[in-house]
Amino acid sequence: MIQILQSLLLGVSIAAPIGPVNVEVIKRGLKHGFLLAFLVALGAACADATYVVIIYLGLSSFINIPIVQTVVWIFGMAVLIYLGYRSIKEFFRKKEFKFESKSRKNAFIAGYAVAISSPITAVWWLGVFGSIISSSIQTSREVALLSGFVIIAGILLWFLGLSLLLNWGKRFVNERTMRYMSGVAGVVLIGFGLWFGYNTVMSVI
Repeated sequence: MIQILQSLLLGVSIAAPIGPVNVEVIKRGLKHGFLLAFLVALGAACADATYVVIIYLGLSSFINIPIVQTVVWIFGMAVLIYLGYRSIKEFFRKKEFKFESKSRKNAFIAGYAVAISSPITAVWWLGVFGSIISSSIQTSREVALLSGFVIIAGILLWFLGLSLLLNWGKRFVNERTMRYMSGVAGVVLIGFGLWFGYNTVMSVI
């Protein structure tokens, strides 16, 4: 029971710092409300689950290949810059923002794409969960796998609370505020993307 609580707390701690997924959740939550914000988070959680399964199956060595890492960094850069561009584009839009629930599939895919392409996510799961798996004897590998999914549950717990908070907060957000927040979110996302690009260049040199 203590181990489960520790894993949940670890998941919340991982999700809390501001990052690409948090930025996307905040933007969608303020614009469309709870559902789309949580769908972004759910997509990100599925990406985390993908890493957990890949590492559990012993494919972490493949991800550690330099060329594969470079492709992940480039893909991550492209995804974040594209999302940032769309956010900045919304800042310059003259149309009124409508707080409506739509594009549910796109929200889930956006969350998955941001998380699966994030080198930060890959490094964390490979470093922490990979070491847990590699240090486990065969009989406890299933316990380690369970711990991984409990960590993901903690991540979802954080985003559930954040999505609910954003759903209430959007009532106090007008069109002008939303435009400025979209612009700031776009700059932050592009900043993350450029940082990924810089690290890609440095890893190749």
